[in-house]
Amino acid sequence: MILHYIVFGILFLGGFALLGIAPGLPSWQGPLFVAGILAISLALAYMMREPGSATKRTRSWEN
Repeated sequence: MILHYIVFGILFLGGFALLGIAPGLPSWQGPLFVAGILAISLALAYMMREPGSATKRTRSWEN
């Protein structure tokens, strides 16, 4: 369980770091900004798919 929070934290904070450094670079601003948004989105999706989360679902992706 703690491993999931570590993965979430790395993706979430790493995404914000990418968003923060993107405007200061002379090149690759666009791809780094998009990578930051994707990393944050992936982190949130990763935590929402966990069974037994705040949504109280047992099987996240199945009906």
